[in-house]
Amino acid sequence: MPTLHGDDVLPLRMHSLMLDPPVARTPHAIVTWFGAMQAQDLASAHWSFGVRMPGSTVADIEQATVDRLILRTWPMRGTVHFVPPEDAKWMLEVTGVRALAGAAGRRAQLGLTEPIVTRAVEVLRTALSGGIRMTRRECVALLIDAGVHTASQHGYHLLWYASQIGVTCMGPQEGNEQTFVLLHDWVPQPNTPSRDEALATLALRYFRSHGPTTRQDFAGWTGLTAADAKRGIEGAGDALVTVSVEGVAHVLAAALLDEVAALQSRKRGNGELLLLPGFDEFILGFKDRTRMVPDAFRDRIVPGNNGVFMPTMVDRGRVIGTWKRTVKKSRVDIQALPFEPLTKQQTAAFQRAGDGYAQFLQLEPHYLA
Repeated sequence: MPTLHGDDVLPLRMHSLMLDPPVARTPHAIVTWFGAMQAQDLASAHWSFGVRMPGSTVADIEQATVDRLILRTWPMRGTVHFVPPEDAKWMLEVTGVRALAGAAGRRAQLGLTEPIVTRAVEVLRTALSGGIRMTRRECVALLIDAGVHTASQHGYHLLWYASQIGVTCMGPQEGNEQTFVLLHDWVPQPNTPSRDEALATLALRYFRSHGPTTRQDFAGWTGLTAADAKRGIEGAGDALVTVSVEGVAHVLAAALLDEVAALQSRKRGNGELLLLPGFDEFILGFKDRTRMVPDAFRDRIVPGNNGVFMPTMVDRGRVIGTWKRTVKKSRVDIQALPFEPLTKQQTAAFQRAGDGYAQFLQLEPHYLA
């Protein structure tokens, strides 16, 4: 088994994560590279694309949704992600099924019987057929009018369930509101790989976009069993390679091994500070985040361990602080919250990164002390 030095992991990961350096790409190319990207917070998800697409704007990402180049649904762990539209159906069938099974107990707690959820799905299927798009509020009102009275309290779960079983998915936003469409209408010609092909595709996409990292991280990201995670890695064949990092097996794209020497020299440079959104794959794509986040500051990333991840300031693969942004009518207020005082170089790099974020929003940047 080839060996990699521990210091090589972060430079290689940053390269895999399309953060070293960001270059011109399309939203569809980015989401296909990853396979899926965290999207529970839409503004953060948009910036996850933007930080990897220099010169792009939030309107470009919104248009990619309208044009059906990226799609938002619940493919893994019951959590919202952007995925390639053509792959949404099989991802729900392969990885979404485990979240669906785990939610049966929750439905019982909510008093949502099988007849209720079945009725809700059929009402939505009928109402949205033919390319109709409805907001979340309209969907809930529709369910109540159709006699699904529990929708007034548990509309989110019913809408989640309909998407989780592949009937609906999220469409483009209407203002600040989510919309829903029928998945079959939105993506009439989905990819249909076999289960083994699907597992291999998941493994290849995960490790080429996050590696080097472990099989446990892959299983945690997808929600797959350890056996299926192993099967997927084996199915990817020679496209993936296993290396030893400080005695622990890590997997990465075979092609990335050719980049090691170049990235070793690059990591010794000053690099460029990045402002990443809170739910970016840089953090959420790994169960073990010790290489990126100093132990002493873990609680600053997820205050109170409440599942809400703060936006991070990243310098050469290491989180050096968090940052805040407040969007106003014509400007965005940006504030650095470093773990330690920034150097003069880091302060200048922070403002360059903040300028890039403001440009993405098409607003003027305003920096707070």
